[in-house]
Amino acid sequence: MQKIKDIRLFLKDVLGSQFPDSELRGFLNWILEFVFDFSATDALMKAEELLKEEDIIEVKRIVALLKKDNPIQQIIGYTWFYGSKFRICKEVLIPRPETEELVDWILKDELERKSLLDIGTGSGCIPIAIDLNSHARVTSLDVSAPALDKAKENACILKSRVTFIHADILNPSTTSLLGKYDVIVSNPPYVLESDKKLMAANVLNNEPHLALFVPDDNALMFYEAIANIAVDKLHYNGLLYFEIHENKGEEIVSMLINLGFTSIELRKDLQGKDRMIKAVWKL
Repeated sequence: MQKIKDIRLFLKDVLGSQFPDSELRGFLNWILEFVFDFSATDALMKAEELLKEEDIIEVKRIVALLKKDNPIQQIIGYTWFYGSKFRICKEVLIPRPETEELVDWILKDELERKSLLDIGTGSGCIPIAIDLNSHARVTSLDVSAPALDKAKENACILKSRVTFIHADILNPSTTSLLGKYDVIVSNPPYVLESDKKLMAANVLNNEPHLALFVPDDNALMFYEAIANIAVDKLHYNGLLYFEIHENKGEEIVSMLINLGFTSIELRKDLQGKDRMIKAVWKL
């Protein structure tokens, strides 16, 4: 590995038996950005450029960690979400493109001067992205102190005005900490415990189980808790948004209807999977 163009072959040689070509291309783009501050176009234009010894060492370090199933975003310490760079760590879920779709849906609804509560902030990607791209007054809540610390760090770096609350939505006393809101949004844990055997090792071994998993026999526990908070804390005509498990859409819709929500919309993500729900509170 002597030139920029050789990095692609190095990735293929070391990781080709472990990852598909699509992931290898993604790893290459991350490495080019992180190590060299290159775009894909830069890499093409500078393909014959010689690598410095320190750059070779850094590329090999990253690839060795990828070989051990460490997520590339955790290796480099950040990811991009809705146009902003978010710092991440093992204590927060790595933001996914599907969640960007949820944020985009919310932002396309009128948020001018509205109050919004995000439940389960993680890295802060949802509330901070909404704050940076609207005039909403945004509050965000999480049970994890390390996650809140990372969310606050991201808010500070990105100059976001989100207010953060440390609380557990499964504790009935939490409602006393909350005001009234025009919008409530959440991407709560929704992966079934039984799905662990189907998950990639880089996710299962490196991302927080607190933010991922729910018991098979109580899969909607967080949706039910949040919906009940919404019943108490949403203004008339308030909106509730969820990111959901692809197989639980109809169950969540039924639960929301039973609680009195109306105008419920179940929306698919770009992969064609049921992924988002919007409901209106009229009572």
